[in-house]
Amino acid sequence: MNAVTPDSGLHYLEDFTRNKASLPGRQQPWVAALREAAMRKFVATGFPTRHDEDWKYTSVAPIERGRFLLSSGQPRAVDKPQVEARALPGAHLLVFVDGYHVPSLSKVDALPAGVSIASLATLLERRRSGIETQFDAAASYPSAFAALNVACMTDGACVHLAKGVRLDAPIHLLFLSVTFGLAAHTRSLVFAEEDSHAVIVEHHAALGTPVYFTNTVTDIVLGRRAQIEHHKLQQESARAFHIAAITADLAEQSRLISTSFALGAALARTDILAKLNGEGAECSLDGLYVADGRQHIDHHTRIDHNVPRGTSRELYKGVLDDASRAVFNGKVIVHPDAQRSDAAQTNRNLLLSEHAEIDTKPQLEIWADDVKCSHAATVGQLDAGQIFYLRSRGLDEETARALLTYGFAAEMVQRIEHPGLRQRLDDLLRERLPQQLEALS
Repeated sequence: MNAVTPDSGLHYLEDFTRNKASLPGRQQPWVAALREAAMRKFVATGFPTRHDEDWKYTSVAPIERGRFLLSSGQPRAVDKPQVEARALPGAHLLVFVDGYHVPSLSKVDALPAGVSIASLATLLERRRSGIETQFDAAASYPSAFAALNVACMTDGACVHLAKGVRLDAPIHLLFLSVTFGLAAHTRSLVFAEEDSHAVIVEHHAALGTPVYFTNTVTDIVLGRRAQIEHHKLQQESARAFHIAAITADLAEQSRLISTSFALGAALARTDILAKLNGEGAECSLDGLYVADGRQHIDHHTRIDHNVPRGTSRELYKGVLDDASRAVFNGKVIVHPDAQRSDAAQTNRNLLLSEHAEIDTKPQLEIWADDVKCSHAATVGQLDAGQIFYLRSRGLDEETARALLTYGFAAEMVQRIEHPGLRQRLDDLLRERLPQQLEALS
């Protein structure tokens, strides 16, 4: 990687220097020291380039040139109807605008004992203990964007589930961007103690089509037999830039269900790292990316089987049209002590245009001898035989193509167990495929 130069990331250093005295946790020495160290790491490391293997097919030059600014801490006013139109019915709702929590737009109804849902910035300002270790973790991630996030973090959510708590209503974390030229660095922490369970929807969206930069990090820590369903919906402005990192630490017999739905942004990249650190842990990573125009959507996933008897499943699907491009890199590592691991990974892609492109790279590294592992990747167009079959049953070609495209993508939506979220995603998918929706109506 290249160090920051005056023509690249030095702007972000200058912006941090101007604003660090107003960032959350400024009166806590450990927070201030952590931010300074993270910025030094960012300056020394610099933005990734295509010479870096993990960024070979994704250029972040537009973010370097963008000179995006930190928000002043006074987010623009947003009307409640605009929030309600995006809120998941029946969910506990935390709303963030341009990187800052807005209590007046949020709605966290009576929570059961043992459940805490709060603004991370508020906890830092109140000097709440118990988050130091995890808050510090992102500083060690091998990513310049994670370091930049630690240095410039403005707000985010902190969810804590006590032992044995089951939260029936989902938690909806709604991150709205409304202002041109801003950078929102958000951080969310999820702590699920033994035998707890919750559904969390992390939703990034925009009002209008502003140009902005979202840089977000989410950490999930699961205790013994805990279960977290984490659904990330990326619905950014078509002119925005979205960089995300999600990490999960799984204890014995815990279970993580992670889905990533990438529908928006001009350039989007999501890194997901799951560590199976307890025997019998289970991890399921699913994803759907839909792109057109000149959109670029990148997913990098990594699952580490560190102990015996872990199970992981991964299925990502992409639908690409026009001159869009997608990248999928999925890595599963079975470490020497992880005997009797069971891992399966699949990536399937549908290209609707001869100009669309996918770079897919499923990987397996196996260092144990008693395992069951597989991976596969497919890239193709709509099947001519299937189109012919549907046309022979009386459908015109447009409707036949629409049905096949929608069916290919909708499989991922139908895997969602929560009915309200499943319906919302199905509606968004139909909106995202307007030609198909017109043909199906």
